[in-house]
Amino acid sequence: MGELVTVVGGGLAGCECALQLARRGVRVRLVEQRGPFSSPAHRTDGLAELVCSNSLKSTKPDTAAGTLKSELDLMGCELLRLARACAVPAGGALAVDREAFSAAVGERVAASPLIELVRERADELPEGPAVVAAGPLCADALFDAIARRVGSGRMSFYDAAAPIVDAETLDRDVVFSQSRYGEAGGGDYLNCPLSREEYDAFVDALVGAERVIARDFEQRDLFCACQPVEEVARTGHDTLRHGALKPVGLTDPRTGQRPWAAVQLRAESASHAAYNLVGFQTNLTWPEQRRVLRMIPGLGEAEFLRYGVMHRNSFVDAPHALGPTFEIPGTHVRLAGQICGTEGYVEAMASGLLAALNTYAELIGADAVRLPGTGALGSLVAYATDPATVDYQPMHVNFGLFPPLEPPVRNKARRRAALAERALGDLRAYLARRPELAVAPVTAP
Repeated sequence: MGELVTVVGGGLAGCECALQLARRGVRVRLVEQRGPFSSPAHRTDGLAELVCSNSLKSTKPDTAAGTLKSELDLMGCELLRLARACAVPAGGALAVDREAFSAAVGERVAASPLIELVRERADELPEGPAVVAAGPLCADALFDAIARRVGSGRMSFYDAAAPIVDAETLDRDVVFSQSRYGEAGGGDYLNCPLSREEYDAFVDALVGAERVIARDFEQRDLFCACQPVEEVARTGHDTLRHGALKPVGLTDPRTGQRPWAAVQLRAESASHAAYNLVGFQTNLTWPEQRRVLRMIPGLGEAEFLRYGVMHRNSFVDAPHALGPTFEIPGTHVRLAGQICGTEGYVEAMASGLLAALNTYAELIGADAVRLPGTGALGSLVAYATDPATVDYQPMHVNFGLFPPLEPPVRNKARRRAALAERALGDLRAYLARRPELAVAPVTAP
């Protein structure tokens, strides 16, 4: 194929995208700035460097992360295969030797005669066809170039996300549904009522909890963007009770009285399978979030689908700025990876693979790739491209994004197994209908 595709970014999404395009006979110009330019988070100039944990999460088939890996196996993911070849013992999770993994990806890219690796910084959007997978620390000039195309109001420099809990793990004997000044049993929010004693204990624990230490480049201005809930609590013991936890207009049906304070939960989707804690963006460590937030009445057994995070993270308001295949409207440029709001290593690989498939489909005049919304990747894409999504924040795959089963399955283990089985069955059927996207199976390294 004579067409040349530019891929910006040599991280997980960019490398997967480049390799997938090359497997389909497409020439790729892979642009990576590290080498002549540095990044405040990276330590090396190697491709696909893992900058935080070396864990790629669970491999268990009845987890959302495991289901995503199974889906990527069906789709021939290159980097997942290389990750398994560089695995280190990690129980039920896939963890890798960082240096070995980065080296393996670099060798695989170098071995492809169709990929040209260029060490330079991209300060403008490529003309297209192109995929921009510049990561959460995208260079300012490129980020500004994207903003000029989609509007600066649809860009974010900070990931300030509240925790999300599984709806089925809430104690409904305590948590009640009610909007402020509305009748109990109705409304858009769930409410966790706190007595005075419960509130006092919670605030003391919140203020004393261990926090994540921000990197130097984040500390300069991160908290100017949005105050963590624990920082708000430090300004005064009753500050939260008069702010995010104000109980005004609420009545606890157990007592018939207004609670001393109340934590409100807002649904993440129309299925109401997951809820976020309103106003609870936080910089606490994940173990401390689990310990402290479970002190909230009704959340004692809550399962967290996502913990709160606050860090420097350039990303686009994808549901309102991008098209259904993450394309910038009016261009032949797609975004992939964390810059469009996929959170997690394997999610980045998946995003790069999907960007490659849609770019290839466009090149050969085929229909856009719209994966079934019943799967891990398909449901994540549905969340990230749905204009009805409000207050968009980066997300990783979780069962809270999956459409509910019909009829419902009450047992958690059986429900998750059924969700995974449905996801893989629907994806197999979809891929069988799209033979033009297939290539030869990936061989062993």
